[in-house]
Amino acid sequence: MTGTALQFVPYRAGSSEIMKDLVGGHIDLTFDQAISALPYVRNGQIKAYAVTANARLAAAPDVPSVDEAGAPGVYISTWSGLWVPKGTPKSVIGALTNAAMAALADNDVRRRLEDLGQVIPPREQQTAEALGVYHKAEIEKWWPIIRSANINPEPAR
Repeated sequence: MTGTALQFVPYRAGSSEIMKDLVGGHIDLTFDQAISALPYVRNGQIKAYAVTANARLAAAPDVPSVDEAGAPGVYISTWSGLWVPKGTPKSVIGALTNAAMAALADNDVRRRLEDLGQVIPPREQQTAEALGVYHKAEIEKWWPIIRSANINPEPAR
């Protein structure tokens, strides 16, 4: 979309190692989740160019959306879900879902997660069924891009 050529650098250890290398000047740019990057943005160690969403984050109101930054439609999100082994009884899945939804409805929990840069989905999108639909849509969105870029989805060893 921007015509920028980037070199993909796989990281085995995750965000903490990526942020350490970014702050240390070993890499020039990363796409990372707000929960990992915001502390470094807030203390001035790194600059956030945009959030990869169609709207600004409440936790980072001064950081433009990608639409505002000149790359409209480049939406990349990180998301979390609770996963259980195949064959887990529906009653267990229901109990986990209810507990997670109750936690996300708690005002203190919501405030803390939002301060960390998390976007809490609406209640109707917090079910196991909704997660399955969303997960499938994400696979359908990203798999062709991963293939066309010849990215090996296997973790680095």
